Amino acid sequence: MFLFLSKVLDIFLAPLSWALLFLLAGALLRRRALAARLLSLLGVLVLYAFSTEAVSSALMRATEASAVTTFRPDVTYDAVIVLGGGLDPVATERSGRPEYNAAAERVLRGFELLREGRARQVLISGGSLDPRPEAVVEADVLSKQLQAWGIPAERIVTEGKSRNTRENAVESERIIRAQGWKTLLLVTSAAHMPRAAGCFAAVGLRPDLLPVDFRTADTPLRRMSWLPRASNLNQSTDALRELAGRVVYARRGWTAPVAREK
Repeated sequence: MFLFLSKVLDIFLAPLSWALLFLLAGALLRRRALAARLLSLLGVLVLYAFSTEAVSSALMRATEASAVTTFRPDVTYDAVIVLGGGLDPVATERSGRPEYNAAAERVLRGFELLREGRARQVLISGGSLDPRPEAVVEADVLSKQLQAWGIPAERIVTEGKSRNTRENAVESERIIRAQGWKTLLLVTSAAHMPRAAGCFAAVGLRPDLLPVDFRTADTPLRRMSWLPRASNLNQSTDALRELAGRVVYARRGWTAPVAREK
């Protein structure tokens, strides 16, 4: 039920949805000329604002601001935990090969840590929202990818049941307890890291943190483009969804404070 509601919430958190609703309301109230014009103008302004680099970068920067790195290069970790979310399951099923989205850095950084000997094993956590038996399970695809890159199968542990960040933490905790791992490193996107770390803290795990997939740079406002771009609209939507997700998870008690120093 929560997964269904989260998908509905996703729709209403999208600025494009807001703009379309304002434009639709304006069209329905065309007999009230002033109200119709104001609503239509508001729809256009919403769509424009969230499609600009300045607004999308500000939102994503606020989302990534609390992503703290606590990776210790002098430690060989028992395991690096790589959270799913970097695979495009639909494209992967169609092509028969791993197809990645913008968060591919998650598995790439996990691979680098294994190759460099920074971690003895990797735990890949990521299932599927698709209930079909033949659906692509991200953890299994990434495991095969790591093996193709030369990582021995015995260094790879998969968890393919989880469908969201809360379940990532719950299912990973069971495996970690069974494996007896002590030193852990969590890898996920910078925007996702605060919520992910909070979920792991809520189940009693406080791994070191290595955020990746940063989306923003320190570009001065005067150098930013004010031309609307679909990529900016998409980034604004991602940031708003993540910020809303933190609120929902906190209200449900799925996250706990993560006390870390930079």
